[in-house]
Formats: sequence, C-alpha cells, structure tokens
Amino acid sequence: MLHYEFPNERESKMTTDNINKLSAIDLAAEIRAGVISPTEALEATLAHIDKTNPGLNAFITVSEDRARQEAAAAEALLAKGDAVPPLLGVPYTVKDLVDTEGVRTTYASAVMEHNVPAKDAIVVARMKAAGAVLVGKVSTPEFGHKPMNESPLFGRTLNPWDLSRTSGGSSGGSAAALASGMAPLSIGTDAGGSIRIPAACCGVVGIKGTMGLVPHDTAPDGFGNFSNNGPMARTVADTALMLSVMAGPHPNDPHSHGLPRDDFCAAAEGAGDLSGVKIGWLPYMGNELVDAEIMSACIKRRNALVDRGAEIVEMNEPFENTEPYWLVITQSLWVARFEDKLAEFANRMTPTLLRGIEEGKTYSAVELQRAITFRTSLYRRIQSWFDRIDFLMMPTLSRTAIAADHDFYQPITIGNQTAGGIRQTWYPYTHPFNMTGHPAITVPCGIMADGLPAGMQIVGPMMADAEIIRLAAMGEQAYSWAQKWPP
Repeated sequence: MLHYEFPNERESKMTTDNINKLSAIDLAAEIRAGVISPTEALEATLAHIDKTNPGLNAFITVSEDRARQEAAAAEALLAKGDAVPPLLGVPYTVKDLVDTEGVRTTYASAVMEHNVPAKDAIVVARMKAAGAVLVGKVSTPEFGHKPMNESPLFGRTLNPWDLSRTSGGSSGGSAAALASGMAPLSIGTDAGGSIRIPAACCGVVGIKGTMGLVPHDTAPDGFGNFSNNGPMARTVADTALMLSVMAGPHPNDPHSHGLPRDDFCAAAEGAGDLSGVKIGWLPYMGNELVDAEIMSACIKRRNALVDRGAEIVEMNEPFENTEPYWLVITQSLWVARFEDKLAEFANRMTPTLLRGIEEGKTYSAVELQRAITFRTSLYRRIQSWFDRIDFLMMPTLSRTAIAADHDFYQPITIGNQTAGGIRQTWYPYTHPFNMTGHPAITVPCGIMADGLPAGMQIVGPMMADAEIIRLAAMGEQAYSWAQKWPP
C-alpha cells in the first residue's frame, strides 16, 4: 500500500519554483510517492499564476473553487492507498473554446460572455477522470479566428520570451501558460494551426492528431469539421501522456469511430533506430521565404534523425498555397454561426472577425463546394506521398513570433524582406494538414538570434500519431529543451 504523508506531517521537500518547473510525468510521480500533495501542487501553481499572469494575460478565468475541490478529491483517493489514475493531482489549463462544467466558457466573445456550461467537453471529462486538476481557462482570440491572441473582452496575450511579441494563436493562452510554468499541461484546439503556431512561438510541444483521434463532441459541423482538440505541454512525453488520456471514440464525433489506440507513451521514449525510414524534407508549401536561421535549425534537428539511421528525401514538389480554399470553408462557417448575432453584438466584436464574416458572405455555393472538393484532392495527393516516404518534416512557421501589435492585414517581414500576408506566408505549413486530417506535431528546434524559439513540424500518414511522437522524441533527445525557460 502506498504510504502518503499529509503536508502537516512533514516539511515540504520542494520549493514552489521547483514544483512549477516539474514535468507532468515527474509531478505525478512525486504526488504518488507522497513527496508533494495535490494541494501543495495546486497552491504552488496558483501562486505562480498570481505572480506571472499579470505580465502575460494568459488566463481568462482562474477556477480556484473547482481546482481546490479536485485537489481535495485527489488527496482522498491517495489516502485510500488504491491504484490511482495517471495524472492525479497534476494541474492543467483549458483553452476558452472548450466547455468546462461550472466554469465560464466565453470563446473570448461578448456573444458568450456569460456562458457557464452545464457539463464538460469530453476531453475535459477524460482529464478529470485521469485525476488532473483544472486551474483555469486560458485565452484565445474571439472564437479562435486568428493566429494572434487578442480580443475586445480580454485584451492581448504576450509571449513569455519577449513581451513585445505575440504568443501566437489561437491557443496562445495555452502556450504562454506552459512556457512560463503556470501549468505543465493544456488542452488546445487547432483548426488551421492553432495548437502548432503558438507552440512554435513559445517553445512548447503541440500535436494535432489524426482527424477524430481526439474527439470533438461540440464541433458545429461534425462531418465537415477540421478543428481538433489536442494536447500541449513542455515535453514530448507529457504531450504523449495527455494524448493517451484524451484519445478515443465518442458517439458525438463521427470522425472518431474505429480509429486504433496506440501506445503513445511508449512511442515518446524515442527508442530504437530509424534504419529504412524515409523522411520527406518539404521546406516550402506554397511560400517563397523562410528565415535562414530557422531553416538551419530545422536541418540540424533533421540531421540528428539521420544519425539514428533515417534517410532524407528532398520533396521537390510544386505546392499551391492552400489558404484560399481553407478561407472559403472557414469564413462560410463564420457566416452560418455568427451572422444572426451581428445586430446585437457587432459593436463589441473583433474587427478582423467581422471582416471575415463579411468576406464569407461573398462566396457562392459553387465556390464553397469547390473548396470542399479541393480538400479531397489535397488529401489524396499528400497521402500518395506516403507511398514513397514514411514521414514529412518542415519548419512549423516561416519566422519567429511577429510583433504583438502587428496589423493583421499588413504584410510580415522574413529576414529583411517583405513576405506578404500573415496566413499565406507565416504559417503555410499548418492549415494543409487540417484540411487533410493528417497527424502533425511541432517540437522546439532552438532559440534564434532574436531570443525567440522556433519549431519544427513532423507529419505522418493517417493514424501514424505514435510514429510521429517517436520521431519528435528522438529530436528532443538530440536537443535538450525541457530546462530552457524564458528570461
């Protein structure tokens, strides 16, 4: 039987700072061993949020009451001495697009400002069943509509590595909270790169799984959906553990049925060699510019996999930028969801979202159907690549985080060159795989000369989630990142 020492029986062996820098796996182990109590872990987290969040603005709501109830339940379970779930007592956050019972879920919009869900989304329910402790809801742009975290309701979320830069979006609150140690785990969402963009901006790990692997039981369009719930963490192993908790079918997600469950945690050990494995190197996807330092860092991490036996295949494939098709589908959905809200709420909504809704009104049914069928042709094209390679690898973003106050409709610069629009030139690598459903993971590949992290993306064939986790873990082993923290 596990002997659990209650906090009043002994002096704490760890400082608050030490607790907040533990990985989820290590924290869970310390809790199971009785070194740290769930309440101690929670109070250390809340104290760090209180100290750190004012400078970053990552949290929309800190759910102290629910968190203390869940921590107390974790302590009661430990005291019984029975087997405990894998994340018992581990704090986590949830992006404010995901329903949480009894904790307001605003979508960063005046439309939903007072919304308090009656039940948890399935991914939150599974985290609760695994023993994790919800410490709060983290920021997103309004309805997750852009890759910069700001909204009229809650303001702007900043990057922990440089407060003049964006945290990325739309899971920017998740990434900023992780990078600054305000929680070791977070649930994000990704409809065009919204997990992977902020993960790359803030130097954390994020995975968009095979479509349906992690169920999305509240998606407005269950059949045409390409938005994914997914895990974000500071290490590949933590991300894999969280994925193992969240994955699995749900009756409300038609994409989730029949997908196999692999051992993601075993994959995260990064064991073995890569003899016979072919990795397609695809540095451009309809874009012309990539920061030279990011390209060099990605090639260096790529070559670490060559040292493990992998073969690199140069993918000299002409590739059309998919953003126009993604935009037709996405903005048409915005019209369907929000047009009837405009009369009451337009004066309190984000101008970029309002402009997107107006653009969505201009598309014909034929244009929408063309964009939908383009998804199928894109899927078949990328899937055919996996007949001759095993994985794809590329930068996650073409440059580091842009300025937090950058005008969304103004071109960005890459190096010293004007590149073009944000969607087309900053993250052309992310939205194609939302449209096709292929699994994609981003891992840190280094800190650039501007002091900001950058990410490398690994993509696999359908249902190869465990395999891309294994490659990501190998890359992580070659470049130790876990103990690197913002200044």
